[in-house]
Amino acid sequence: MNHQHPEGHDLPPSFWKSRYAMGLLVIGGVAGYFLITEHWAHFLGALPYLLLLACPLMHIFMHGGHHHHGTHSDHDRASDASDRKPGEPS
Repeated sequence: MNHQHPEGHDLPPSFWKSRYAMGLLVIGGVAGYFLITEHWAHFLGALPYLLLLACPLMHIFMHGGHHHHGTHSDHDRASDASDRKPGEPS
């Protein structure tokens, strides 16, 4: 199939390719630079608290591989013990 558009229906250029977008990115970059440099001391003061906050968040979001940890019944534990090879630690 041929999906060509007729000659008279050219799409307008994307906003992100315009000179206004480039100016917006430059102004945003300069504003971001000054925001970071002026408030760096505030960020460093909050850094220990951010690290402490990261601990429970990592525990919640990164322990998905446990698959119902702690919900094994006694029967499951007995079958797991019988599946182990002799001399293998429990």
